[in-house]
Amino acid sequence: MLNCREELLFLTKQLVNIESIVNTEGEKEISQAVFTLISQYDYFRENPTQVMKQQTTDDEQERYNVIAYVKGTKSKSNKTIILIGHMDTVGTDDFNHLKDQACDPDELMNSLKQEQLPPLVEEHLNSDDYLFGRGVLDMKSGVASNLFLLKYYSEHPEELDGNLVVVVECDEEDGSRGILSALDELKALKDEHSFEYVGAINSDFVAPRFEGDENRYIYKGTVGKLLPSFFITGSETHVGACFEGIDPNFIAAELTRQINYNPELCNEAFGETTTPPVSLKQMDLKPSYTVQTALSAYVYFNFFIHSWSPKEVLEILKRQAEIAMTNALTTFKQRYEKFSKMSKQPYVEVPWQTRVMTYEEMEKCIIAEHGERFVTHMTDFKETLLLDKQLDTRMFSAKVVEEAWKWMPDRSPAIIVFYSSLYSPRIEVTGKNALEENLITSLEKAVNKMQPNYAHPIETRNFFPYISDMSFVALSDDVEGINAVSNNTPCWGKKLYVNYEAIRDINVPVINIGPYGFDAHKQFERVELTYSLEIVPNLTNEVIKNLCK
Repeated sequence: MLNCREELLFLTKQLVNIESIVNTEGEKEISQAVFTLISQYDYFRENPTQVMKQQTTDDEQERYNVIAYVKGTKSKSNKTIILIGHMDTVGTDDFNHLKDQACDPDELMNSLKQEQLPPLVEEHLNSDDYLFGRGVLDMKSGVASNLFLLKYYSEHPEELDGNLVVVVECDEEDGSRGILSALDELKALKDEHSFEYVGAINSDFVAPRFEGDENRYIYKGTVGKLLPSFFITGSETHVGACFEGIDPNFIAAELTRQINYNPELCNEAFGETTTPPVSLKQMDLKPSYTVQTALSAYVYFNFFIHSWSPKEVLEILKRQAEIAMTNALTTFKQRYEKFSKMSKQPYVEVPWQTRVMTYEEMEKCIIAEHGERFVTHMTDFKETLLLDKQLDTRMFSAKVVEEAWKWMPDRSPAIIVFYSSLYSPRIEVTGKNALEENLITSLEKAVNKMQPNYAHPIETRNFFPYISDMSFVALSDDVEGINAVSNNTPCWGKKLYVNYEAIRDINVPVINIGPYGFDAHKQFERVELTYSLEIVPNLTNEVIKNLCK
């Protein structure tokens, strides 16, 4: 086993000391620090072109990845392993009055000892095997592990069959522009040096799946994430004559009731099940107070997938929206009839029908009616929207749908289904080809070798359960599935664009071997040192050696 605990502990603290919150100047600072650190290794002094600081592309922020590679000399082999890990973190506001100490683990832990803490947090704090602080778990200890292995093989290239590429990327916590930009460099290295990418290892954090879970998990592949969104139109009316129109918020509430926490919308694959969708936004688009009901509402949901494609999700959610709108209209009619009897007013038959379509379907309908005039108008409208830097992809998309809706020949109440944010693709690593078989076998051998050195079970599962940059080094979706994203994302090509074919060019099977701990993105974020600083780098190293044989 590599003796690495103390060096990794020191390196982890160094990285944590640099506050590198996503979308801040700290991202630039830490990339420079990592670049400087690697550049000081003897190997890279002799081979300075093999470490680079790469600025992200199509990015409103100035920030950089750091990419370095070592060429092994043990044998003539083009086999190449990629290690990936992100250096940005979420913010520190959750540390409250200890915010100023969030990036200083030693000071923070001393201060926490004066606090009233939950029992498990206190137990970990008083042990010698946990380190607290922003980024210790997610995921600077993982980056430290990758940097340690880079340094080791830079000092011992004679032990390396093939090549090792380490990517330390920015912007994982927001838009994944770091890894998406790194794809260009990975392809350039592949073309220039004939690198044959045989496997990628991400080093993002792992955590217990439930209270009392003692397993430490390794993941083959990853969950996918979509942000299905719904533009809901009603029929405006004065609140004093409420049944003469229908409130889109009423339909939106029924839609949220239908989709939120619905187990029918969990995606099971290989014995593993995603968590159900949860609403992340529900609002109407009324700009200010009036005594009229809103014209439209907007709802979007977090949606995880294992085996469904983005196209299938649209079809599934169209059916859910149809159920929701039918239920809303049925309830509306029942309440209207009851009110009519109570008030002794005549009941007028409700004219509206259930009506649900995708953004792509709506756009085709409008183009058929208005042709190039609509296309030109929407292009200009999107360019104007881009001037508002406060609009994120979600609200940008909502405004595009809202504007397009004005051109609809029939503007009776409807639900429009679309996507309004980045699609993080699902990845299955099942042994369906030789590369995947080799990676799975290499991982199994590594776990079997390392398990006797660690007290807790090391278990392998199929899908990393959190969003990570694993999603952007391989594709399990076909072209039709990806087209469903681009054709149904209103901000596509303007506010958001992902070259999924660049991912397909790399298309390397990926696993996650990362640090273990608790409370990532929370004030008591902490990493277990024995597993994270001893087992993780050695597990990763064993996989590297097995893959390159």
